[in-house]
Amino acid sequence: MLKNINANTFRKIITSGVKLLDANKQHIDSLNVFPVPDGDTGTNMSLTLKSSLAEMNEYQGNNLDTLAESVSKGALKGARGNSGVITSQILRGFCSVIKENKEIDTKTFAKALKSGTEIAYNAVSKPKEGTMLTVIRIVAESALAVSKKENDFEKFLPQIIEAGENILEKTPDMLPVLKKAGVVDAGGKGLVIMFKGMLKGVLGEEIEETEQLSEESTGDVSEHADLLNLGDIEFAYCTEFFIINLNKKTTKADIDKLRETYLTLGDCVLVIGDLDFVKVHVHTNMPGKLLEAALSLGEIDKIKIENMLEQNRQLVAQREAEKKEQGMLSVCAGKGLKNIFKDLLVDAVLEGGQTMNPSANDIAEAASRINCDHVFIFPNNKNIILAAQQANALIEGKQLHVIPTKNIPQGLAAALAFNPDATVEENAANMSSVLDTVNAGQVTYAVRSTEVDGFKLKKGDIIGLDHKNILTKGSDINEVTTSLIDKTLTQNHTMITLYYGEDVKEEDANLLKEQLQEKYSDCEVDCYYGGQPIYYYIVSLE
Repeated sequence: MLKNINANTFRKIITSGVKLLDANKQHIDSLNVFPVPDGDTGTNMSLTLKSSLAEMNEYQGNNLDTLAESVSKGALKGARGNSGVITSQILRGFCSVIKENKEIDTKTFAKALKSGTEIAYNAVSKPKEGTMLTVIRIVAESALAVSKKENDFEKFLPQIIEAGENILEKTPDMLPVLKKAGVVDAGGKGLVIMFKGMLKGVLGEEIEETEQLSEESTGDVSEHADLLNLGDIEFAYCTEFFIINLNKKTTKADIDKLRETYLTLGDCVLVIGDLDFVKVHVHTNMPGKLLEAALSLGEIDKIKIENMLEQNRQLVAQREAEKKEQGMLSVCAGKGLKNIFKDLLVDAVLEGGQTMNPSANDIAEAASRINCDHVFIFPNNKNIILAAQQANALIEGKQLHVIPTKNIPQGLAAALAFNPDATVEENAANMSSVLDTVNAGQVTYAVRSTEVDGFKLKKGDIIGLDHKNILTKGSDINEVTTSLIDKTLTQNHTMITLYYGEDVKEEDANLLKEQLQEKYSDCEVDCYYGGQPIYYYIVSLE
């Protein structure tokens, strides 16, 4: 239990937050949706936080006031790109509250997040919801609520992180460009990872330089942006610089006036700082005019001007060079199953299945982000096949080929049958031909009392099904699974594969595997984590 964060623990949580974000910066970079990544969100946030960490580490004492001040100052000095500057403002507001206390409890932490949110919003000329601003706002609001009943940081932080993750998944619905690109907000993702790092600091967990968080699917979007369909770049030059050694006659009103001038010269305008130094970030077509206006306030330092048009050309050329003829898209639910399909070189996995069928448009959008001319689709559910077939009418520039897989085992068999060197026609034929070689079963529970397939079921009964009928029922998951295999296994089957769901413990699944291997000694029995909801086990017989 940790009720108060002192200067020593504050060092730890800042260090851990920086390290975990740095380890995951490449994944965050991959979520950029601007036609050209503005520097790169993950990289920019990491460099900003590293500057903050370096400034903090220069101070060897344990005065929380000085530590917080150094974190804030370092972040502003090292702020890079839009995301880095906003991160620096979050830390500025956060640390302004922290430095007023000798120790930090959860209520103070929550107030600090609220202050960071307010300053970050004020720093952006035209705040947009669906960005990292939304994520920090919801995290702060959650922190204020949770802190009223939770004083242990080990329980407090996971709850506000969960709030951040929940709102992050909703960012594509708030910002059309995210929805179109098929990603969550990159800056918001970075903030969530930073808070996860802070939690590790509280728990005393070490972070390796290569420690990457496992990435979960977020709704019906993929993990990488479609960089070819995001529109044109209105302002070509990402321009950043500092204004230092400000003139004695310069006032805060002059800084505000400069910000207003820049709003007429571009977008993504950030002008932050005070009479010590000012940080400027603007997307513009006239970087020279930005510099000229800044010279009226003081000296210019550390100028960085990037040609985003050229960067965009390079990205488009790279994508064209990487384009292939054929790709695969699978529909499934469960982290384990998603990873298995990825291991079989399926290009994209769309979340869906029983009770959460994706629409034709969802399938078309997911397929459009695969960089190929022909996409094979594995619906893996009979209720999704028709929507997959209709998706062809909603997509341009590529052809969709629906392999009518009715369950996960058939989808996996189809993916295994794919040969990148074969023709489209050959792959379609080979994939379709293997579907009949797989028998699949599922173990779940009755959601209501009824009579069906000769069984009188009570709500909560464990039931085993083949592709169309209930074959067995009982009260024990392992017994029902074994009974289902008894009723579906034939002499032609030589392999039994179990995929256990999110409600099954690994040790229970391994125990069942051992029992089945002993009972069916002529077969090879394998067991994998599927993580699927609703179904305790998906059974494949081959």
